[in-house]
Amino acid sequence: MHDAADKPTPTPEQQRIAQLEAELAAAKSELVGARDALAQLRRAYTRALEQLQLLRRRLFVAKAERAEVSAEQLAFDSMFLEVQRLEKALDAAESETGDERQHDDPRGPKRRTGGKGRRDLSESDLPVVRIELSCPELDATATRIGVEETSRLGYERGGMRRIVLARVVYKAERSVTDASGSGEGEAAPLQVVAREVPTTTPAASVSPEDTAAASEPSACSTALDTPPPTPAGETSTVFITTPLPKELFRRSFLAPSMIAHILTSKYLLGVPFYRLEQQLELQGASLDRGTMCRYAEDAGATLGAIVEAARKEAFETAFCLSTDATGVSIQPGPIRERKDKKPGPCRKGHFFVVLADKDHVFFEYQPKHTSAAVCEMFRGFSRYIQADAHAIYDALFRGTPPRGAAADEERGPPPTEVGCWSHCRTNFWEAAVCKHELGVEGLRRINAIFAADRRLADLPPARRKVRRDAVVRPLVDAFFAWARAEHARPRERGLVSTALGYALNQEQPLRRFLDDGRLRLENNASERALRSIAVARKSWLFFGSDDHASAAANLFSLVASCKLHGLDPEAYLADVLRVMPYWPRDRYLELAPRYWARTRARLVADELNLALGPITVPLPLPAEEQRATS
Repeated sequence: MHDAADKPTPTPEQQRIAQLEAELAAAKSELVGARDALAQLRRAYTRALEQLQLLRRRLFVAKAERAEVSAEQLAFDSMFLEVQRLEKALDAAESETGDERQHDDPRGPKRRTGGKGRRDLSESDLPVVRIELSCPELDATATRIGVEETSRLGYERGGMRRIVLARVVYKAERSVTDASGSGEGEAAPLQVVAREVPTTTPAASVSPEDTAAASEPSACSTALDTPPPTPAGETSTVFITTPLPKELFRRSFLAPSMIAHILTSKYLLGVPFYRLEQQLELQGASLDRGTMCRYAEDAGATLGAIVEAARKEAFETAFCLSTDATGVSIQPGPIRERKDKKPGPCRKGHFFVVLADKDHVFFEYQPKHTSAAVCEMFRGFSRYIQADAHAIYDALFRGTPPRGAAADEERGPPPTEVGCWSHCRTNFWEAAVCKHELGVEGLRRINAIFAADRRLADLPPARRKVRRDAVVRPLVDAFFAWARAEHARPRERGLVSTALGYALNQEQPLRRFLDDGRLRLENNASERALRSIAVARKSWLFFGSDDHASAAANLFSLVASCKLHGLDPEAYLADVLRVMPYWPRDRYLELAPRYWARTRARLVADELNLALGPITVPLPLPAEEQRATS
């Protein structure tokens, strides 16, 4: 009691110091704990990001492994939510501890940088092709004072070129009466003449800059400086620039030859745009894949008018249409534009190929591989259609509306089905590979039918029909008699039963080629036409949307038709892109590959050989001559 009484009582200042020291120790302990928690969150966030990247790669890249989409998608969604939760926790922990570090979020929104503007081709080392645009009328009445230059990126066999359009600028003296004589001050359209000039020729330039991106081409003369009003009877000086020729794409940076090279690289050779971008950069020109995608979609949509004109003619005149289909991947689009706002895999679309006799080849994109799509695609055609025995064609050949669709009285009579003996032979070949004797016997009989018909390939259709009745029909009758006898015997389900069942179910369509000498006994031509897509999709993988796929179908159609008629697809596309802006819309059929050789022979060769310039449209052929050449 005495010791406790002798102990000095702490002063208020000492008590305050002790309290502050205790609070400081507690704050230090909490800070250490918060730092440990922050470090742990950072490690968890890094692990989650790594797992997310792995799942994304497995989901979108490794398609050949055929991973289970539903399970992978669920794992991806859960990992995506976990990353979002960890991001919020990490941000909250950083704000509490006062960590003001700046971090780069790989999933955060990117700042959109300003555009780089139009590329200056004058800084490149590309060979120059100079084309001068002048006006004969002004050459006789005005004085040349310089040129206004515009550059395009073109392509010739051997490499890219810088196409320089030198538009002659004139200085002319005009009276007020002349200026207003055409009505309301509008000048009459000028005749433009284009010619290629040596690149070493010096020429004065109105402006050292490329002014094509800043001004719109005009169909009539362009006054650079509007003179002030002058009294009647006096003259004024005006500066007139030769107008630009018509082009298919407004304010285009690429010349038609370069656009044609890009299109044939992808839609003929199967080169994806990212690889073409690298190739062009090595050749001395920077052209990003986004620009190429936009040109491809615009060109496909525009050239679709030619494809549609050819398709209309084919449906009116074709004797038999051969068709087949293959699948392609379609990107689902940005997440913000989807209904569920969730990431997902590519969906599947389909390309149908249609061969119209030996005249045209068409590719048509359909989002769904259904009977409704097939019935709509062949609406109005009532002659022969050769296809495989897929169920989606049943409603078309029966003439009934697809399941769930209303009856259409305007559809007309259904087409007649022609079977494919190659599909029938495939089933027997599979049975023969598995050492089934009936498979070997069926394969031998079908090969005999093919060999007998092959010897008649060079005969005219009428003569071929007679020889088929004498030589091929007995072999076909013997084959189906053998197939019915073997199918009547009881046996287990398997490859042999499948082959016999397919042959007997398709007996009437398989016999159809005997009805007319123009019909083929196989649909291999359609299969070969689809190879361009089946092989190239391993490189470009997918299409960005249904619109992109539809535009690509038009380009595939023109390229395949060029191959059918022995045309150079790149030269054809380059010429058509030049000619189409001048061509009347009701005569687009003349630009189809089937008629292009005839149409090109009637064009002015000197105009068409230039990279750019005006085109003179010839008069349409008389109806009698058109029918004769068709």
